[in-house]
Amino acid sequence: MTKLKDKIALVTGASKGIGASIAIHLAKEGAKVVVNYASSNSDAEKVVRTIINEGGTAIALKGDVSKQADVDRLFRETQMAFGRLDILVNNAGVFQYLPIEELTEASFHKQFNINVLGSILSIQKAVQAFEAKGGGVIVNISSEASKLPLPTGSIYSASKAALDAITVSLSKELSGRNIRINSILPGVVDTVGSRQAGFIGTKAEKDMISKTPLGRTGQPEDIAKVAVFLASDQANWINGQKISVTGGIFGL
Repeated sequence: MTKLKDKIALVTGASKGIGASIAIHLAKEGAKVVVNYASSNSDAEKVVRTIINEGGTAIALKGDVSKQADVDRLFRETQMAFGRLDILVNNAGVFQYLPIEELTEASFHKQFNINVLGSILSIQKAVQAFEAKGGGVIVNISSEASKLPLPTGSIYSASKAALDAITVSLSKELSGRNIRINSILPGVVDTVGSRQAGFIGTKAEKDMISKTPLGRTGQPEDIAKVAVFLASDQANWINGQKISVTGGIFGL
């Protein structure tokens, strides 16, 4: 399959879960992929091996997207490896669900630094790379929680709402530069993170499924397939959109 033949893609936070699936699916469509990770080299290398074993091209690059120096190095090493960048997927993110009384300054800054600042720093470098070659595509991985916040998730929801606002604003600011930007808003997805958070397999998950017309929890590939579409020329007339990928969930 060749929707993205010879494109160069960077996926942040791609060592596991949704990010890993996006990296693998981009590669299946012909893209050469940079698998970014912050700490788990072994998981990132597993993703790279999966891509290579399926005939694709990928490398793993470490970098904390909330730190300017790391982002600078990440994009510099991407340029050195592949010569250019065509696609940026901002997937790196963290969440913490706590009652408002238990939220701390550290928790606030961690979520906003990675979910919002990290995306901004990466977009800044991507725009520079895109303008050098005449255009590119940005896909931000947001959350349905930006529109339908859950109890105890006020800071996480606020960070994702901020990311959505950035998407819409930049779709206008970057107009005329052949740079498209869109947000994907996943619903509940079965990932390592959601399992570690103790959500999968609980009454809360069953309640969520009961409100989902398609009757199941999402899988990483559900999100990855939409990311591939948005990154491809098939989505050339889609810009500044917040696309819910939730199975039709309602009434969170």
